[in-house]
Amino acid sequence: MATEVEKEQVKLLGATLSPFVVRVRIALAVKGIDYEFIQETMQPKSDLLLKSNPVHKQIPVLIHNGNPVCESMVIVQYIEEAWGNKTPNLMPKDPYDRAIARFWAAFIDDKVFPSMRGVFLGKGEQLQKAVEDSVTNFLLIEEALRTNQCFAGKAYFGGDEIGLVDIALGGLSAFIKGLEKATNSVLMDPKKMPLLSAWMDRFCKSDGVKEVMPDLAKQAEFMSTRRASMISPPTAK
Repeated sequence: MATEVEKEQVKLLGATLSPFVVRVRIALAVKGIDYEFIQETMQPKSDLLLKSNPVHKQIPVLIHNGNPVCESMVIVQYIEEAWGNKTPNLMPKDPYDRAIARFWAAFIDDKVFPSMRGVFLGKGEQLQKAVEDSVTNFLLIEEALRTNQCFAGKAYFGGDEIGLVDIALGGLSAFIKGLEKATNSVLMDPKKMPLLSAWMDRFCKSDGVKEVMPDLAKQAEFMSTRRASMISPPTAK
């Protein structure tokens, strides 16, 4: 169990329903790192957030010994390096395996999430196109689980234990399920993606993950309300 001194040294600025904050909470949880969670409403943004992340002014922000670290996957890799003596190892030891993990983590941020954002904001043909793009991206990950030597036949992308890619994608799992409900669409079909679907179920039920995963009903309700406010035409004055 982490000491009180360690708890005082580690703070996380975030919101419970943010998939990017969930990534960091998972990394801290599986590493067994105690921390103070500071809930951000974002309306207005707190002085601490603006001071800690003056460039993007966004969550999550990890504050370790008074030093802020921003951007979810940067934070996750920082956690691995700062607490490298704690298991599990979030990054593979082999350089090639590390490169593959970084590639797929980048794919999730550069391709998967933007396509899902398109689903969230889309209507009509735009929505359908974004759904198709998202399905294509998930099928690529399904194929990687089937054929990539780093992932095939293993419980997690990280092998026997949760790793970088698991956190990158798994942190989005409640967002994905909430998005499917909010848009009445299927993004991750168990029949088309049996390996990916089984991985997600296993990941969400694992120790350290299930404790910090957002409530699905609250996630779906929030996303439905938020989506309606963003895609509805402005009210005439």
